[in-house]
Amino acid sequence: MVDDVILETHQLVKEFKGFVAVNAVDLKIQRGTIHALIGPNGAGKTTFFNLLTKFLIPTSGRILFNQHDITAEKPAQVARRGIVRSFQISATFPHLTVLENVRIALQRSVGSSFDFWRSQNSLNRLNDQAMQLLQQVELADFSSVQAVELSYGRKRALEIATTLATEPELMLLDEPTQGMGHEDVDKVTQLIKKVSANRTVLMVEHNMGVVSQIADTISVLQRGQIIAEGPYAQVSQDPLVLEAYMGSTEAALAGAHGH
Repeated sequence: MVDDVILETHQLVKEFKGFVAVNAVDLKIQRGTIHALIGPNGAGKTTFFNLLTKFLIPTSGRILFNQHDITAEKPAQVARRGIVRSFQISATFPHLTVLENVRIALQRSVGSSFDFWRSQNSLNRLNDQAMQLLQQVELADFSSVQAVELSYGRKRALEIATTLATEPELMLLDEPTQGMGHEDVDKVTQLIKKVSANRTVLMVEHNMGVVSQIADTISVLQRGQIIAEGPYAQVSQDPLVLEAYMGSTEAALAGAHGH
């Protein structure tokens, strides 16, 4: 069913001075799934993400979100439609508390960021909402802690909470477990799985262990082209994928089973 596709790209191309970073990519993301975009370094994953969030304009091709052509739209328009990219807004304000960070994100989403000082009442209402979000990401106990004091994994959890505050329909996660130890990786992986309920998530992720646990569909990008797509069991056995990874991340796929 067409209705089940939340986002699709048609022959999406991005060239930089003759270098083709994204090369005629056709991608369909099913509503309500976790879709992972993987591939060796320099495969074009970040460029592709930047095209979806309109930080870059495609050289050619089209992007459809809920069957609307958003190819020519500006970043703010796309965000209002419900495509929100987390970790681009590491908009954690380091010296505000965890609660204040989420409250600011909520104010943005209700469009009252400039009159929030007017009414104590509306602030209290936002506090309740903010605490609910913090409970979802298991940070309720840290609500009065300054963001700068949080561990790496908890900072990520806070970023997810601030993203959720905007009520995204499609959540784009950019390398959510990058630079983390095993314990934090596991926490954040479970967190993504939890918050993806009744949402759609597209994530760029290097850690194959993470992808194998939570992704419904995996698209593998190499030199700007999708070389394989499907569930982990299928993609991880694909000779093209194994070959792509052998050259760059020394059998990241083989190593994933160790995680």
